[in-house]
Amino acid sequence: MRPTGPEASQAQAFTFLVRDQRLGANVGSTQGPIGLGKYLMRSPTGEVIFGGKTMHFWDLRAPWLEPLRGPNGLDLSRLKKDIQPWQELRSAEYMMHAPLGSLNSVGGVAIEINAVNYVSLRSLLTTSHFVLGFFLFVAVAGFEKGIDRDFEPVLSMTPLN
Repeated sequence: MRPTGPEASQAQAFTFLVRDQRLGANVGSTQGPIGLGKYLMRSPTGEVIFGGKTMHFWDLRAPWLEPLRGPNGLDLSRLKKDIQPWQELRSAEYMMHAPLGSLNSVGGVAIEINAVNYVSLRSLLTTSHFVLGFFLFVAVAGFEKGIDRDFEPVLSMTPLN
């Protein structure tokens, strides 16, 4: 199953939240470059949601995310203590198979605050098939054959000097 764009975006935000939280970041109060919450912020209805570009998909309901919700959106205490390995794996999987980007783009949401140079598997496989296909095409054409120049017009012309 291919994740949707919103699912992949939320998964990327969650994956980086988990990573940075393990590295010691206080995900409840860290601000990004424009003063909004880098990891968490409030939705138009007051719910706690993921910050960054993925705020556009604030109303997404994903099975790996629902256990971390409380009555007012994402529950900070659950995010700090109750994240299970299966939730991390599912979100990493959704992030990897994002239907976003092109052949040579980074995976996930390109303008995410925490973006890394990650090339998705789909991009890697597609590009490698194009490259290998080109090499096979060239091999069939022949490397040493060259262009047949027996009937080239310049051969029947008189020398310039």
